[in-house]
Amino acid sequence: MEAEHITQSEARAAVERLYAAFAQKDVNLLRQAVTSDWEYLPEPAGFKAGPDQMIPIFAEMAAALPDMRIEILDMLTQDNRVGVRAEVSGTQSGPLMGIAATSKPVRFAIHSFHEIRDDRVSKTWHLEDWLSMFRQIGEVPRGIGSGA
Repeated sequence: MEAEHITQSEARAAVERLYAAFAQKDVNLLRQAVTSDWEYLPEPAGFKAGPDQMIPIFAEMAAALPDMRIEILDMLTQDNRVGVRAEVSGTQSGPLMGIAATSKPVRFAIHSFHEIRDDRVSKTWHLEDWLSMFRQIGEVPRGIGSGA
């Protein structure tokens, strides 16, 4: 199957919708931004394709970083693939991965590659710099780095 070609502006619109859904922790907006069989890789525990897999993650993020912002720094498009370098910022106001609220501001990098189909994101490969965030709040979740 040949990859469809999308313009830079179509790619930006699709990815901005996706990141707006994440920043707003809005599953309804996510349903508009991604395909019904959207894959988020590496997949969360209990993976099931589609936007509803984000409901528990959005709930945790809403408590942990209620003022979360995502700024797109760079975007590269080839055919129907989009590479993004972005930055997440906010205040850790609630528990995150078992770490109690610190009220500390955080800023960390995210790198993602997206596949676009019919003006929606159909697949996302993502990598977040959680270690940088943990350093900023001064704590690491239990079991990470302990050899456990």
